[in-house]
Amino acid sequence: MDIFPAIDLLDGKCVRLYQGDYDKSQVFNDRPAEMARSWLEQGATKLHLVDLDGAKAGHPVNLEAIASIVEMVKTTATQPIQIQVGGGLRTEASVCQLLTLGVDRVILGTVAVEQPQLVQDLCQKYPRQIVVGIDARDGKVATKGWVETSTVTATDLAKRMAQMGAAAIIYTDIHRDGTLTGPNIPALRELASGIEIPVIASGGVSSLQDLLSLLSLGTIGVTGAIVGRALYTGEVKLTEAIRAVGDGRWQDVPPDLGATNFA
Repeated sequence: MDIFPAIDLLDGKCVRLYQGDYDKSQVFNDRPAEMARSWLEQGATKLHLVDLDGAKAGHPVNLEAIASIVEMVKTTATQPIQIQVGGGLRTEASVCQLLTLGVDRVILGTVAVEQPQLVQDLCQKYPRQIVVGIDARDGKVATKGWVETSTVTATDLAKRMAQMGAAAIIYTDIHRDGTLTGPNIPALRELASGIEIPVIASGGVSSLQDLLSLLSLGTIGVTGAIVGRALYTGEVKLTEAIRAVGDGRWQDVPPDLGATNFA
């Protein structure tokens, strides 16, 4: 299983939120590229970036910080590093802007609910580079930086996005995010069982045991985990996590899961 260290960007700084609340943010580093360098030095071969300002504004905001991370990776990494970025990507122009910067995959959220045809078009134009982030509150999809909650269920949206060609689904349980209370295993099991593309778990990971619990869902398509606060507070050591659940490379998964090898 892949481990994705999370770098959430707010006002150009690396922060963590509590349950998606912008008023409950904690700054961990005011130089995101240095934070990314630290994760690489600990063995990360993939990074998960979220433009929190962009998610609220509806367009990318922290482009300078993202570009600095991409440049750092390009000039210092000794092995292939994949970077995925989300937050405020609601037009083809913004998607193209990030891909041009050098990120490997972009994450679409709000538009999956509001403009599904755009998602389908982008999946066709940028195959294997479009990931859909489904952020759920009590099973319903939240949009616009988690500020609004739709009437669409996470499972129904995941099925539609899989049919449209999304490379993977990132599932976040908002009530678990930043809380260190463990991932929502039942919700992940339900969602992954209903689709045939990889699912990446996000929210609540607090220990190696949580990661091992997620590893047990690998047979139904949960192929990765995004880890945030637990890495920053030391509850999870990245080197230990990689040794425990995976070797840190993008993995091939069985063809019936519709996976793509990004190695």
